[in-house]
Parts: sequence; C-alpha cells; structure tokens
Amino acid sequence: MLHYPNIDPVAIHIGPLAVRWYGLMYLAGFSCAYLFIRRLVKISGLPLRSDDVSDLLFACVLGVVCGGRIGYVLFYNLSYFVDHPQEIFALWNGGMSFHGGLLGVVIAATLFCRKRRLPLGQIADILVISSCFGLFFGRIGNFINGELWGRVTDVPWAMVFPAAGPYPRHPSQLYEALLEGPLLLAILLLVYRRRPQPWTVFCTFIATYALARFMVEFVREPDAQLGILSTGLTMGQTLSLPMMVVGIVGVVLLNRRGCKQ
Repeated sequence: MLHYPNIDPVAIHIGPLAVRWYGLMYLAGFSCAYLFIRRLVKISGLPLRSDDVSDLLFACVLGVVCGGRIGYVLFYNLSYFVDHPQEIFALWNGGMSFHGGLLGVVIAATLFCRKRRLPLGQIADILVISSCFGLFFGRIGNFINGELWGRVTDVPWAMVFPAAGPYPRHPSQLYEALLEGPLLLAILLLVYRRRPQPWTVFCTFIATYALARFMVEFVREPDAQLGILSTGLTMGQTLSLPMMVVGIVGVVLLNRRGCKQ
C-alpha cells in the first residue's frame, strides 16, 4: 500500500484569500490549452489571431462551467436540487459533469464559429486535442483534494484517502489523469498528423475518452447518491456508452465516405 500524500488543498494564503491547488490546476490546464490551440491554429492555417483564440477559449470555459453544472444537476443529483434550487448556483460546493461540460463546449464553439464564419469541424478537432491538458490537470486536482476516489482494493499501490474511511482504495483519479491526459493526447496527435477529414479527431476523442471512462468506472467508487444503477452500470458508464457509439460510427462514416466539411 502506498502512502497518500495528504496535500493541503490550499496552496498559498494571500491575506484573507486562500488560493487552492484545485483552482491552480484548472488555471494550468486552461493555460496549456491556450498555448496549444495557438500552435495548432498556426499549423492549420486558420484565420485566428491571438485575441480570437482568447475569445474562443473564454467561450469554451463558459460552456464547460455551465454545461458541466447543468449536467451534474440533471444526471447525478436532480432530486436534491429540486428541493434546494438555490444550491444549483453554489459551484464552490462542487459537482460538475464531464458529459454536460462537453455538450456545453460544443454549443459554445458552434455559436462562436457561426458568428466568426469559421470551419467548425477543424476548430472542434483542435479543441479536443487541447482539452487533454485540462482533463489531466483537473484529475490531479481531484487527487490533491482527496475526492472521487476509487473502490476498496488490495492492490500494492492502493491508498487510504482521509475522507473515504480506513480501507485502501484505487487511486482512480491518477488512472483517469494518465488515460485522459498524455495517453489520449498521444492518440489524438497521431490521428491529427495524418490530416484526416474534419471531425475525425473529434469523433476519435469522444470514442476514446468514453472507453477510458467506462473502464475506470469499474474501479472508481460510484456516486453515493446513485450507487450502481439497475442496469449494473454506474451513471458515468451509462453516459459514456452512447458517446462511444457516436464516436466510432462517426470515424467509420468519415473514413468510408470521405465527408467534406
């Protein structure tokens, strides 16, 4: 069994202000994504200036926050929020859904591209590649916070998380960080370098992410308010299955028909 580092979630205090590691991880993710988007935009020759990239990333951040929160409310704890509607806006109490956040980004990017008359497929491919940085740092933030831990296990690398009881558990946050971060990034870059049809990288992303999430859910502790659903799957697995199907079908159709944007 490994020792959980038990890092103080507050990185530094600036007077009365507490700067948390979780917030710094998101800042690192968005900063890396911004720099990578700029690089890929330059390589692709898209007519986007630095200010345009900043506007695009800002729109996507809004999409992530709004979509992620709405997704969590609808999919993970609807009955609670029906009784406590004022808590919907209490983002500082936690509760975000990746699947809702993804939908929010799709909507935000679509509106942005329509307004600027930009090719949505090419932009979507660049965004999903860059999102791997946010996914990686976000999961590291979960690990530092000691949240979203795994199920009880006896594997040699198990850890006892302070808020999860006395039993050793899978460090599932680290599994997700590696799968959704560097591994997914490497796969998407390999596909992107082949200069495929627009939307191919996007479809590869949603299929591969969904597969990784589906597998990790077997060792991740289910949400306490939901547990294992009647289907034998978790909510994360249930939401990932249609993503996986759409992604695979999209890649197949794009390669068969040579779809143009």
